[in-house]
Amino acid sequence: MKIIVPIDFSTNSVKALEFALGLHRGSKTTIVLCHVVEMIYDFASQTALALDNMHSDARKLLEEMVDKYSIGPIEIHSEIIEGTPSINVTRLAEELDADLIIMGTHGMGGLKKILVGSTAVNVIRETTIPVLLVPEESSTEQIKNLSFALEVADHEEKFIEKVNSYASIWGLKIQIIHIMKSRSFVKEMALNGLKNYFEKEAGYLPTIHQLESENVISGIKSFVEENPESILAMCHTQKSIWDQLLGKRKSIEMAYQVRVPLLVMV
Repeated sequence: MKIIVPIDFSTNSVKALEFALGLHRGSKTTIVLCHVVEMIYDFASQTALALDNMHSDARKLLEEMVDKYSIGPIEIHSEIIEGTPSINVTRLAEELDADLIIMGTHGMGGLKKILVGSTAVNVIRETTIPVLLVPEESSTEQIKNLSFALEVADHEEKFIEKVNSYASIWGLKIQIIHIMKSRSFVKEMALNGLKNYFEKEAGYLPTIHQLESENVISGIKSFVEENPESILAMCHTQKSIWDQLLGKRKSIEMAYQVRVPLLVMV
């Protein structure tokens, strides 16, 4: 598995790296630390000497991180690139044919800042590669489950196999979350079909949580508050749950409270 981890040397970007290492401990994995030197066009700061110093300082810190965190079957490399962070992280991930991008986020629940246009949300909008967000406030040491929030819609079919493969690599059990306003026989039959799929492909029956709520995001928020030892997985496509996060102010306010790592399938 090949993973891109953007590093700005903040505490939470290092936390994202350590989380990536913990998830993939014992598995053959390549992690590429990506540091972006963002160009700020200020005549006082954009001299050749200042730029050289930024590269030199970043190179030294990255070398120290590679030495410190290279363990077992996990290979760690580093890249320094210039430009807009989201564009260059996305481009590097695609050039290297990465399987996953793991990023640290800041703000309440890890989403307050990213939902107003920071690097993480721009990466999600621009990339075709799944992104795992690690909130600053999240507890990442006791993760046991991968909680997959599904609408039980056609656009989610292509993500199910990949989510199952991640759970297998990470040694996590999948639980399905389905938020509904009222009971639906068709949706219940579809969820039973998912049970059969996971029993065949993963060798166990996942727990399925059918929760009634007038608001999808509120229902998910309540679930993750009661189940903090999880990675929450959601799909990012048109007319998906994730669009509700990005497109509705009230939903964004609810999403600010999410304090678990969030896997965005794109």
